[in-house]
Amino acid sequence: MEYNLLGRTGLKVSQLCLGTMTFGGHEVIGALSEDEAAALVNRALDAGINLFDTADAYSHGVAEEMLGKALGARRKDVVIATKARMDTGPGPNQVGLSRAHILEAVDASLRRLGTDYIDLYQTHLNDALTTPEETLRTLDDLVRWGKVRYIGCSNINAWQVMKALAVSERHDWERFVSFQGNYTVIERGMERELIPLLQDQGLGLLVWSPLSGGFLSGKFTREGRGPEGARRSSFDFPPIDRERAYNVLDIMHEIAERQYVPVSRIALAWLLHQPAVTSVILGARRIDQLDDNLRAGEVRLEDDDLRRLDAASALPLEYPGWMLAYPWDERM
Repeated sequence: MEYNLLGRTGLKVSQLCLGTMTFGGHEVIGALSEDEAAALVNRALDAGINLFDTADAYSHGVAEEMLGKALGARRKDVVIATKARMDTGPGPNQVGLSRAHILEAVDASLRRLGTDYIDLYQTHLNDALTTPEETLRTLDDLVRWGKVRYIGCSNINAWQVMKALAVSERHDWERFVSFQGNYTVIERGMERELIPLLQDQGLGLLVWSPLSGGFLSGKFTREGRGPEGARRSSFDFPPIDRERAYNVLDIMHEIAERQYVPVSRIALAWLLHQPAVTSVILGARRIDQLDDNLRAGEVRLEDDDLRRLDAASALPLEYPGWMLAYPWDERM
């Protein structure tokens, strides 16, 4: 297992992370039992994974409970990342990024995880009703009190990340060290503004749904056929441009056949070849799925493979992209 620094911090995290959305919860996502979840955690630890991602919204807190129990005394050896923002109850203040909700949510997460600190506490989504000043001041307090060690954000626009960083700098508060977002070879929207921002400001990138909800397993066909019981068959998320995606998959199948590996491993390997990526969050229901994904770090893509994949999956230029790419100097 290889390890990367998380943003500008000195904290080392494994390039592969175990996600816990499949722990407990709805059958479509996973609904794993406590024993099944513990088996995945143990296998991940054996493979050298030290980063585990969860959220208070996953299975209404059950995922955090399962993760805490599975880690047990080994909690001190790992980095736990969790999130807050989603509703945790019926009350009007049991949702969002207000000081009231964050303080309630962090204590609840600490209890469920069975720990007295959270390594990386992330905002799950934007909260349009709460100012960034209120949210960031509260997160800064959590770090100063020792309940949280680092803070991060997820699923927001580049300008919102930059605004938050500016607020933190102005008040000398803790700043976000990482961003968690959806990024794959068939969904490269992050490359427009988010990834340039993250690299410029020194934030780490944690990638969720690296196989696009199972689509990049390579088991779906243009005719609409897919494996029985596949999550994407009943929960078509995250959204993708299927025609463009199949054009990319054609190349991925060729590379996979040449290297004698599954297409899914090529998809994960592509992410590991991207310099902005800090860690890729793996979601698995079974040990054999996890074992297969763990071997993505063994795959080395040739320069020509990367060029072909880049050409097939390249984003169409939007303004001001096409303006900036125009060869002005040659025409002046």
